[in-house]
Amino acid sequence: MKKLSDIITEEMQKAFKGAGYDEKYARVTLSNRPDLCEYQCNGAMAAAKEYHKTPVMIAEEVTALLADSQVVEDVQAVKPGFINLKVNGKYLSDYLNRMCEDDRMGYEKAENPRTVIIDYGGPNVAKPLHVGHLRSAIIGESVKRIVRFAGHKVIGDVHLGDWGLQMGLIITELKERKPKLPYFDENYEGEYPKEAPFTIAELEEIYPSASKRSKEDEAYKEQAMQATFELQQGRRGYQALLKHILNISVTDLKKNYADLNVEFDLWKGESDAQPYIPDMVQKMRDEGFAYTSEGALVVDIKEESDTKEVPPCMILKSDGASLYTTTDLATIVERMKLYHPDEIVYVVDKRQEMHFIQVFRCAKKCGLADEHTVFKFLGFGTMNGKDGKPFKTRDGGVMRLEYLLSDINEEMLKKIRESRPMSEDEAGEIAKVVGLSAVKYGDLSNQASKDYIFDVERFTSSEGNTGPYILYTIVRIKSILKKYEEAGGDAKAALIPTFENESEKALMLEIARFGSVMENACEELAPHKICAYIYGLANAFNKFYHETSILGTEEEAQKGGRIRLLMLVKQVLETCIDLLGFEAPERM
Repeated sequence: MKKLSDIITEEMQKAFKGAGYDEKYARVTLSNRPDLCEYQCNGAMAAAKEYHKTPVMIAEEVTALLADSQVVEDVQAVKPGFINLKVNGKYLSDYLNRMCEDDRMGYEKAENPRTVIIDYGGPNVAKPLHVGHLRSAIIGESVKRIVRFAGHKVIGDVHLGDWGLQMGLIITELKERKPKLPYFDENYEGEYPKEAPFTIAELEEIYPSASKRSKEDEAYKEQAMQATFELQQGRRGYQALLKHILNISVTDLKKNYADLNVEFDLWKGESDAQPYIPDMVQKMRDEGFAYTSEGALVVDIKEESDTKEVPPCMILKSDGASLYTTTDLATIVERMKLYHPDEIVYVVDKRQEMHFIQVFRCAKKCGLADEHTVFKFLGFGTMNGKDGKPFKTRDGGVMRLEYLLSDINEEMLKKIRESRPMSEDEAGEIAKVVGLSAVKYGDLSNQASKDYIFDVERFTSSEGNTGPYILYTIVRIKSILKKYEEAGGDAKAALIPTFENESEKALMLEIARFGSVMENACEELAPHKICAYIYGLANAFNKFYHETSILGTEEEAQKGGRIRLLMLVKQVLETCIDLLGFEAPERM
């Protein structure tokens, strides 16, 4: 099903061509003056220079050929040469009725589906999730759902931080606390215990303790670095400990991500890329891309068009140890071998942009990825407190994610208790659902690259541009539909009628934009475009609701048609919030 804007553009192309002008000037856009018109075409302004005529003369010739259009009406040429358009009411209602017949509401799947890997989440094992992990999880999950809804094959990978010094620190601290464990006996040849020698709570205490000590005790840090090296060289006992750490950490992480309604297709980490490193490094050496500089192995990736310095990409340190760059490149090798992606998207803090410029250029230069593979860096800004600084706890520490969600849920629970009587169990369940909408919408309604203020009071408000406001709108529609059904109504076969007032038409026009918004959000990997759309749609519905009789309409066909319109609004809103990663309760 074509987008409404494309259909109007085709009408305009026929008119431009019929008037003797190139149809390239016929592009139609949403009006930036909705008080004057619904769509506009500024092509006459651009065509004037080529055809040596005044813009308004061209505009008038074109509009004259649109007089009999079944798609647009009230077409006006306005000085100095704008063409203002309004959609034909009958055509608009027909268009919405076609949307009703389609499960995807007219949004067609991609003709040439791509395989897309989305790298998001990126938590370190043995450490609890904190607020710094929120944006990657929320943005990445939404982008994954949007691209998948567009018809592409999408693979979400958490890409765990499970390698490097942090593992050596845990092993060293555990050895000091429990030196008799078989993992530390180099001569041990038996099977290692199936049960881990620690709980998740102990593990989360071990790492910060070891990290703190390593900053004060140089000898201890040397031991940790040696343990890291031995782990990376395949020491059997340390590999067994790594498995325990991963099993316990991933189990806990899955529970925490589930609370955020975030799911990953792959639970791979840096350690999974290790087997690919030796051959990758050898290939770089053999093909002359990698060379030794001050003891380290590097690849030059500078380009003539660079306006700022792009340092060489370091592959191995002088002691032969690998870096984040190494594991990220080896992960690309692994992904190309196992999944053959057309595109890999990294949802990461924007401050890591230079690192990924180096990784992407090095992968392309050294032939680690196919020539057609596209790399995208979706860098996100900082989540800040009301003071404008990175979000912290009252005592200045980094807040655990589960505590943040708990605070949001408590605030929502308080508001729900104040709004209407219901059981504590029901209130608690609704608070979780609405609280998650507050957190996710509060984040996603901002452009990903921008910093934003995390304001609990504003995010949990049921008024304004917030998640709870969107959910209140959906719940209001559900309530109307339920009353209609309880009275014996069945609007599934009803047809949406031609609008009777301006607020009804405004609502219909907003619904008709669904396909365009989805296409744009997918192309730009931009969940905030969906947020802006559903806020506008919710506002249009609520204006229509307050100005129009729905259940009170006496004429049954009109009542059924308006109920069918509400069903379509609900379907669009629920589809969109699912793409944002949350859902609506039955009541609030």
